[in-house]
Amino acid sequence: MDENDRNIHGVLFDLDGVLYVDSQPIPGAVEAVAKIKASGVSCRFVTNTSTLSLAALERKIIALGFPVERSEILSAPQAVLRHLQTTGMRAHLLLEDDVRADFAGVPQASMEDADALVLGDTGAVWTHDCLDRMFNAIMRGAQLIAVHKNRFWQTGGGLRIDIGGLVAALEYCAGVRASVMGKPSADFFAVALRDMGLPPERTAIVGDDIEADIGGGQSAGLYGILVRTGKFRPSQLETGSVRPDRIIDSIADLPDLLVDTLFP
Repeated sequence: MDENDRNIHGVLFDLDGVLYVDSQPIPGAVEAVAKIKASGVSCRFVTNTSTLSLAALERKIIALGFPVERSEILSAPQAVLRHLQTTGMRAHLLLEDDVRADFAGVPQASMEDADALVLGDTGAVWTHDCLDRMFNAIMRGAQLIAVHKNRFWQTGGGLRIDIGGLVAALEYCAGVRASVMGKPSADFFAVALRDMGLPPERTAIVGDDIEADIGGGQSAGLYGILVRTGKFRPSQLETGSVRPDRIIDSIADLPDLLVDTLFP
């Protein structure tokens, strides 16, 4: 391995599928995170999850046993919040009630009067009428803001379709491009890097999503480590264009990788 690869000072961890699936930690994940943090490597926990508020996300991670502080968590909804606070746009939030609580200070409006539509995961409330109303709002000039554009995610009961298909449908029908706030957005990774005070070439992203985590991270200049857990499927390596810098069986293998080859 090139000596330039031996300079990882920070790690961004994806959550769902990397540290846990639903409410079950990946075997060895808690110990791996604790060992890496104890070594002095700067850590941030980055997720596209759009169903939990920041407080709820923190409670879940801690309840599973991970040594994580709220200041180390960066979620895609929080990236949306920062964007809305910066622009001052009146938003219509298509988000779960728990996540909406984080947006209490943001100017909000009806779908028909909003400057921006924020599209996240709202569970089973999606209807053709809802999409039609969103389409018409966009055609009237509302900006489409997607919390993320994931294709699917892994649950304890199997794979589930994510909101990326809805975002793509609205983009296609309205002839627009959504502003995607979470991974693989370069801006999302830039926020995490600024927070750690590290350059991308000294930082690794560890994820199970070859497009959003690895592809997005590599495009932002990070070292991409793919895990074979969560939504990982071998076919993605055969048919996709993204080539991870490293592939490991699970997060449990990361401490040894850092010590053996990538440690500062």
